[in-house]
Order: sequence, then structure tokens, then C-alpha cells
Amino acid sequence: MAGLKSLAKETAIYGVSSIVGRFLNYLLVPVYTIALPASSGGYGVVTNIYAWVALVLVLLTCGMETGFFRFANKGEDDPMRVYSTTLLSVSFGSLIFVALGLLFLEPIAGWLEYGEHPWYIGMMMIVVAMDAIQSIPFAYLRYKKRPIKFAALKLLFIFLNIALNLFYYVILKGNDVGYAFLFNLICTSVVMLCMIPELRGFTYVLDRELLKRMLRYSLPLVILGVAGILNQVADKIIFPFVYPDEAEATVQLGIYGAASKIAMIMAMFTQAFRFAYEPFVFGKSKEKDSREMYAQAMKFFIIFTLLAFLAVMFYMDILRHVIGRDYWDGLRVVPIVMAAEIFMGIYFNLSFWYKLIDETRWGAYFSLTGCTILILMNIFLIPKYGYIACAWAGFTGYGVAMLLSYFVGQKKYPIQYDLKAIGMYVLLAAVLYVAAEYVPIDNIYLRMAYRTVLLLLFIAYVVKRDLPLGQIPVLNRFIRK
Repeated sequence: MAGLKSLAKETAIYGVSSIVGRFLNYLLVPVYTIALPASSGGYGVVTNIYAWVALVLVLLTCGMETGFFRFANKGEDDPMRVYSTTLLSVSFGSLIFVALGLLFLEPIAGWLEYGEHPWYIGMMMIVVAMDAIQSIPFAYLRYKKRPIKFAALKLLFIFLNIALNLFYYVILKGNDVGYAFLFNLICTSVVMLCMIPELRGFTYVLDRELLKRMLRYSLPLVILGVAGILNQVADKIIFPFVYPDEAEATVQLGIYGAASKIAMIMAMFTQAFRFAYEPFVFGKSKEKDSREMYAQAMKFFIIFTLLAFLAVMFYMDILRHVIGRDYWDGLRVVPIVMAAEIFMGIYFNLSFWYKLIDETRWGAYFSLTGCTILILMNIFLIPKYGYIACAWAGFTGYGVAMLLSYFVGQKKYPIQYDLKAIGMYVLLAAVLYVAAEYVPIDNIYLRMAYRTVLLLLFIAYVVKRDLPLGQIPVLNRFIRK
């Protein structure tokens, strides 16, 4: 239990930076969706370019972030030598990318249909290269169990970015979408300067033999990462190419992108959990009770993602004001996208069996299968059904990858997950969701009160079954009295 308490503590710290940061970042959604109306297609441009950024970032990091954790914890190599080799290799690849990207900026921007604004692409090339380099010092902070500085740097970026965007789009009433990318470049540069302490104080060594071993381990993760990120952004990349009306494509993509932001509350929890869980798993892999802890961690992850799902759906009347009114038509995708995010989180937790036995190729197989399904669904269904096809494609792709990883994993690295308890939580959440959605209550205050009662029922079941109040610090003192 001590291991789970440590995991919970670090998840809480990472979660504060991730959840608070993402929540503050939501301030940009109403800012953008008001300054850039749906009919302008401006938010569609933001959605499309950031989708490309996410994909390129995976390619530049080459799976070396996970590789760093694996080799730094193995005990066979000096951790600082592993850090130096990882940092140098990723930095070199990122600098080559920037040099070539800027050299061929005009044709690249033209191919992406931003020929009139090539520096939208140029600025984000520089940003994604710096993000790739920064991912290694951020991983180092996690390895050294320094979540406070990790969280502080993440929040610094967000606060500065919000301030700059508010100044331009709200105070100055600007409407040039290019400034969104400029502000990202400025903020990323500031964070890079703050990372100087993590970039010095050790000898830079590129251990070629170590690098070869790390690449053998990490390169399959690149395929896994590319497939994984495509599951998240392929719809936003494909949409402008296959939607029948070229002029309307960015408008519809903007609506989908804005509505999907509400569903990203689920991604916040998944990301926070991942930041703490990855070093935790590799650190506990040699302990006898590690599989039991993995099973417990999975159960609690599912419990709290279901809680997040219900909270978002029950209070949609409030959360919809995060985006401009002319984007509200896209809210119908929120439950589908959130369910897909749950599948992604479960898939991530399941993925550690092949990382621990050094058979990362399995991750590539699963992700490629799910990604192929997603891409094909987008290509064939977007022309007919629009952005609703994007949501269902993500749901299906993640669902297939999750199921494949579970069934193969139970043969290769069996873990006794509490499927009965998990199934009961899923069933309860489904029943409460249906009860909330299909009981018509016109008065918004009565509707909110009714849904709050349903949410409290779920929480009460969690407390009764898996979180007895007598085991919660502070509360147990009052109960004993």
C-alpha cells in the first residue's frame, strides 16, 4: 500500500499542474471561439496545425522518453550517462528537423494549404523542436521525483500563454489567428530558459553502444506512439482533405475541435496518472506484489475516469459555456470522445506488460490495428457524416486496441484484474448516465439538483465499496472519536 500512496501523492501533484493547467488553458477556448467565430474557420486552423504538431512531436522524441526510464532504472548503466545520451540524440534530431523544415518552408506550407501564411508553419516547427528537446529534461524531473518543479514549469507556460492571448484577443480585440502560434513560440522559449539547470552540471556523453540498445527498445515505441497520436489527431489532419466542401471544412473542423475540448477533462486525468505511473511501474517491476498493485491501480483509474465522465455529462449545461454559442452544435460528440478517452487510458495502463518484458513490438501491433480502423473510418465516413464520424472512429480504434492488449497481455504477462468490481462500476455509471439523459426536466436548477444526487450516488458506492472513510487520513480521526 505504501507504493500506491506514493503513486497517489505524485499523481495529485502532477494532476494539479495538469488539471489546473488544462482548466486555465480552457480560458483560451472561449477567447478563440469568440474572437474567431465558427464561420471564419480560424479555430479550425488552430485545430489542424496543432494536430500536426502532436504527430511530429512523437516522431522527434522517438520513444526515447520511455527508453530513458527503462535504462535509467535497469541498474546496468549510469543514469546520468543515460540522460546525456538521450538528451543529445533527441536534440540532434530536433535541430536537423528545424533546419530542413525552414529550408523547405514554402513548399511544405503550400502542401498543407497554408501557402499564404507559411510562418504559421515555421513558428510551430520551432516550437515542436523545442518541445521535443524539453521532453527529456521533463522526464528527468519525473525520474528524480521532482514533481514540484515539473508542475511549476508547466504552469508557467500556461499562465504566460493565457496572459498574452488575453491581452491580444480580449484587450486589443485582435482577430489574427497567427498570434496564437507566436505566443506559443514565446512561451516555449521562456520554459527552455528555465530548464538551463537541467541542461548543465553533468558531462555530456553520447554513448553509441547505449544509444543502439535504447533505440532497439524505443523504436517500436515510435510506431506505437505514431499510431497512438494518430488515434487522437488523424481525424483533424484528414478532415480538410476528405470533407466535400473545402471552404466549409475548416468551419466544421473548428466546431468539432472546440466541442472536443470539453471532453479533454478525461485526458487531463489520464495524463496526470501517466506522469506518475510510468516511473512507478518501472521502479516497482522487481517487487513481488507488483502485479497486485498494477491491478489495483487499474481499478482506481477506471473508477475515477467514470466519475469524471459522469461529472462532465451531468453538468454540461454549465460546461458548454466554455465555447462560443455558434460551436454548441458539436457538443453531441462529447460523450463519444470521453468514452474513447477512457479506452485510451485503460489501453495505456495495459501497455506496461510488453514494456516490462521488453516486447514493445506488441504495442506497435495493437496501436497500428486501432489506427488503421480509425483512419479508414474517417476517410470513408467523414464525407457522409461529417465530424460525428471522427468521434465514432476514435471510439472504435481505441476500443479495439484496448481489447487486443488485454487478451494478449493475459497470456504473456497475466494480471488478475478485479473484472467483477470494474464491471459493476461501469454498469452503475451507465445506468446513472441513462437516468440523467432520459429523464426530462425543463427547469435547469431542478435538473442540476437531480443530476447532483445521481453523482453523489456513484460517489457513495465508491466510498462504501473501495474507499471506506475510516481509511482516509484526517477523516479517520473524527470517525474513531
